[in-house]
Amino acid sequence: MTKRVLAVLAIALLAVPAYGCVPELSGGGTRTLEAGRYTLAYRASPPEIPLGKHFSLEIAVCANAGAPLPDSVSVDAQMPEHRHGMNYKPSIRREAAGRYRADGLMLHMPGRWDFIFELRAAGRTDRVTQSEVIE
Repeated sequence: MTKRVLAVLAIALLAVPAYGCVPELSGGGTRTLEAGRYTLAYRASPPEIPLGKHFSLEIAVCANAGAPLPDSVSVDAQMPEHRHGMNYKPSIRREAAGRYRADGLMLHMPGRWDFIFELRAAGRTDRVTQSEVIE
């Protein structure tokens, strides 16, 4: 190979993220997480998660190499320091392949909340957690 081809390949490899796939959500405030066989991105609506008011999460999932798309996705939130979760159970619906919307989340007190995403496929569950501080 020529030096030019090697340079182009090196630049292309540097541009590839550490995870195997890139789920897409348009707009700002998107967070991307690794969940074992999956890469998950989510964004709150409204973008600033409100205290004591309902909000939604847009969720996009893509399967890393060789994994099937999940059969189901769920989300919950817990306050580890207080050992409790939300007072409401969110509803989640599939909008398209790899796209979900969770409605009815409410964080009723300020502090650190852990969002817990579970992705199920082929008899296995992958779980990933992301902390958010709500003021």
